[in-house]
Amino acid sequence: MTVIERLNLRGEGVAPGLIVARALPGEAVGGEALDGRIAQPKILTPSPDRVAAPCRHYKACGGCALQHASDAFVQDWKTGVVRQALAGQGLEAPFRQALTSPAGTRRRATLAGRRLKSGALVGFHGRASDTVTAIPGCTLLDPALVAVIPALEALVTEGGSRKGEVRLTVTRYTEGVEVSVEEGKPLDRDLRVSLPQIAGAHRLARLVWNGEVLLQEAPPSLTMGRARVSPPPGAFLQATPQGEAALKAAVVEAVGSAKQVVDLFAGCGTFALPLAETAEVHAVEGAAPMLAALDLGWRNATGLKRVTTEARDLFRRPLMPDELKRFDAAVIDPPRAGAEAQVAELAQAAVPVIAHVSCNPVTFARDARALVGAGYRLDWVQVVDQFRWSAHVELVARFSRAHMA
Repeated sequence: MTVIERLNLRGEGVAPGLIVARALPGEAVGGEALDGRIAQPKILTPSPDRVAAPCRHYKACGGCALQHASDAFVQDWKTGVVRQALAGQGLEAPFRQALTSPAGTRRRATLAGRRLKSGALVGFHGRASDTVTAIPGCTLLDPALVAVIPALEALVTEGGSRKGEVRLTVTRYTEGVEVSVEEGKPLDRDLRVSLPQIAGAHRLARLVWNGEVLLQEAPPSLTMGRARVSPPPGAFLQATPQGEAALKAAVVEAVGSAKQVVDLFAGCGTFALPLAETAEVHAVEGAAPMLAALDLGWRNATGLKRVTTEARDLFRRPLMPDELKRFDAAVIDPPRAGAEAQVAELAQAAVPVIAHVSCNPVTFARDARALVGAGYRLDWVQVVDQFRWSAHVELVARFSRAHMA
């Protein structure tokens, strides 16, 4: 018997010398250990935070990591992950109540597909396994994504290889579901006919195969503020509408009454377009097709202030202090690696307010340390859990220099 002390950053139980799958702090567990891991623990003394998993696939499926824990526990744990990361940099901050997206609201996910001797298997990978687990009753995904699984199976049967696995990114838009397939067979004349027929029969909004659009009835779109945006195929979007709304509200609040805002790593305009209701925005993003979608959405909207765009690799060419000095607020939403170089230039430019969106508490804490060291105050942190039942943590934080005025 061993007692779980804490969770690691993957949401697994940690005991002295052991990693224990799907265990919670304080639980006494038993089971066979192999290479320092108990994969199938027997819970001898369950935690009061343990709950029955709501999804019937949870035992085999690896798509979720924390369905055995109460929502309150997961919220507190994710907030604690950010607190601990900040503490590691010698920082602390006021934390707001974490916000969690409801079940069944994930509008974007990547599934795995394998072609079988007869038909195909589509789903998430099994827990700690390359095995694909079917998920017809998934409680995580938007029902519209679950409903297209038969279409995905048909596509994999037609265009998948028996030798490998197909990656299927599914995204729900207003007009329907986009399916973007990677690692499918190279397109030949027959597949160029059959694959769009399958997509059309299942009423997919768009089918992208190995980067090429094969079917699009109308450009799939989403509302961002007052604008209607049609992202390019396979574009990154926030995982849930509720999560996006929570991030947007926190960013808008953090920016406040600023009139000139720079949006760094702007994507398709998740923050730039709502902010344009009250401020002029300069949106900077490395992917030109994303900026083109943002710009078209802005041009077709009404009631928005001026939005300018700039395609630029902010890792190699961060905006410099002389370019930043005209802005009275900045929004930065970098990938998991963070934005160390760009944050250094923001700090030097002394932009009055920074709304920092992050999906990695470790790199966020590193960047926060740089900003606080340059004279900023970390006003508050808002954890937004739109990757429900996972170990993934997202947040918005406000940094300001008003106290130095």
